[in-house]
Amino acid sequence: MNDAPPDRQLPNRQLPGGDLSRRDFLERSASAAGVFAASGCATMPAGALDAPIPAAGAEGSGAATAKPAIAISLNTSTLRGFKLAITETIDIAARAGYAGIEPWPNELDDYVKAGGDLGDLRKLLDDKGLAVTGAIAFFQWIVDDPAARAQGLEEAKRLLERLTTIGATHVAAPPSGPREAVESVDLLAAAERYHDLLVVSEEFPVIPAVEVWGFRERTLKRLGQAVMVALEAKHPRACVLPDVYHLYKGGSGLDAIALLSGKLLGGFHLNDYPAAPPRAEIQDRHRVHCGDGVAPLEKLFRDLRQIGYRGAMSIELFNPEYWKQDPFEVAKTSLEKTRRVIDKAFA
Repeated sequence: MNDAPPDRQLPNRQLPGGDLSRRDFLERSASAAGVFAASGCATMPAGALDAPIPAAGAEGSGAATAKPAIAISLNTSTLRGFKLAITETIDIAARAGYAGIEPWPNELDDYVKAGGDLGDLRKLLDDKGLAVTGAIAFFQWIVDDPAARAQGLEEAKRLLERLTTIGATHVAAPPSGPREAVESVDLLAAAERYHDLLVVSEEFPVIPAVEVWGFRERTLKRLGQAVMVALEAKHPRACVLPDVYHLYKGGSGLDAIALLSGKLLGGFHLNDYPAAPPRAEIQDRHRVHCGDGVAPLEKLFRDLRQIGYRGAMSIELFNPEYWKQDPFEVAKTSLEKTRRVIDKAFA
């Protein structure tokens, strides 16, 4: 169905950097979800996570910069190579200290096929103090073929219903589909199709966010293209989902984040990239823990706070070298290294 690279194919602790417990985050997230679902706001309002905001111009001025409470979730792709059941991944995320998770649709499918009830999964998440701050999806909402798009929207409804049951707030909407059916899509046409997807989503509290895919040759390869599609969709739910790796791979870089409004972001995927291989050759499997690469992540965290983004961020890795290690240690290490970057960003 999708033409993602092979390594992306489907086959009460402290919050990072702050005083909120994960249980507090879950309760505030649930309250906030009702607010933005009713209002159409793309991200959690500022009150959803009460955290200090660095004052404008604080960097380099000698002014003290307060460390914010940033909610970090675990995208389950980070542990994908271990082929764990979703319940095992939830347990690891909770023990490692994450605020939430971002599941893939096949994991929910496998859980249900094995006789699991999504209501029970929601209870498990609640008991563990984990929010579902996003999810991955590959329904074909953008392709030129009307029949394929119609089928894609039906698949979207099915997934949105499942995500609603487990309490998700957002879902990724990347430019999925056969390469030839996506690369030729005009951006204004893409905006109209994203509008159609958002209309379908109005039945649910889960908001689809346009995801940047930097490995694309043309359509939604760059952040500016995703922003254009979101703006021209002319829908109050419209938002974009950037990813550190994809911003680098597609050539956008991270600097433009400072020019956006936090209200436009429906999540943010965290990772780092090494100096080699070069950008043209780098792939998903080269993603590394935050702080282990060369991405300007400290500036990114400050920029995100400055533009008013208060939603969760999710660690998304696909590194097969990590899958040779213990899954709990991988999850714990990635969160700890991300926290260290945040600490340095607001020191």
